[in-house]
Amino acid sequence: MSIFKYKQFYSWAKSEELDDNALVIAVNEIEKGLFEANLGSGLYKKRIARKGKGKSGGYRTLLAFKQGDKAFFLYGFSKNERANISKKEEVVLKKLAGCYLRLTEVQLKKLIEDGELIEVKS
Repeated sequence: MSIFKYKQFYSWAKSEELDDNALVIAVNEIEKGLFEANLGSGLYKKRIARKGKGKSGGYRTLLAFKQGDKAFFLYGFSKNERANISKKEEVVLKKLAGCYLRLTEVQLKKLIEDGELIEVKS
């Protein structure tokens, strides 16, 4: 399973000190069927615990996910920042998820080289 961070997600996660290990754990949980919502088009909502706290007071992440293949963390927010994403944001994120899940290896490599995607180190 390859895991990537969209560049905006990378910046947000860095500011929140959300490390790659937490993202790997989240993807492993999704592979086992443990997620908050399958929003369709490969877009999933997954809670991630804040260091030293539980998941209920932690982070909400949205990611493109295909079982046994790839995961792309697209968007994240702290529960105390906002309750949820808007319907408009959901539509945009579903389109983005679909695009990323259809990338060829050549396209994926180019996005990594350009800094659009950052690979999660497990």
